[in-house]
Formats: sequence, structure tokens, C-alpha cells
Amino acid sequence: MNMAFLHRYLFFAADPPPANPGQDFTQIFYLIIPIVFLFYFMVLRPQKKEQKKRLELLNNLKKNDRVVTIGGIYGVVMNAKREADEVILKVDETNDTKIRVIYNAIARVIADEPAEEKK
Repeated sequence: MNMAFLHRYLFFAADPPPANPGQDFTQIFYLIIPIVFLFYFMVLRPQKKEQKKRLELLNNLKKNDRVVTIGGIYGVVMNAKREADEVILKVDETNDTKIRVIYNAIARVIADEPAEEKK
């Protein structure tokens, strides 16, 4: 056999030198830290802001507010009982139809339209 070929064969067949186990951890650690920060600023922070906004909306719910439920029902708040966790909505003016829903079923409060747009 050719000695150069044998030398290359033995050189490439040798086991790689053992890696430093602490080095692998630090490399992974430096990759995970930016991912955690990205996850916080992209997912958790906006979610907390949305929860705070929704809680404020539910706490400011009062009589005669026009609301939409999570089921898509439009109504006017007739009575809001925070301690009983229920809201009574008037859904039909002509028949005086009312329904009871829980507080968390209120999706949003509809702002009143300006007087100029009603004309």
C-alpha cells in the first residue's frame, strides 16, 4: 500500500479529541437567553397588557353600556352584579327580552356613535 494513503487513512480514522463539557453548556446558554427575552417581549408582555385592559373594561361596566358578548349577542347592560358574577342584558327593545350572562362573557363595550354620524 501507498504510505501516504495509509497515513491519511489513519489520520482521519482517529477519534476526535474529547470536547470540554462546560463549553457545550455555555454555548447552549448563550443561545437560550435571547430566545427567552424574545418570547417575553413577543408573547408574554402583550398578553399581560391585553389582560389588564380586559379587566379594566369589566370593572368599568355600568348600566346602559352597549356591549357584545363572546357569542356575538348585542345588548344593553341592565344590571351588573359583580359579587354574583353575572350581567343582565336587554337584547330586544320591543319585547323587553333580557338574558343573564357571566362577567367573562362580555367581549367588548361598544362606544356610542357621535351625534353627527346619526344624522
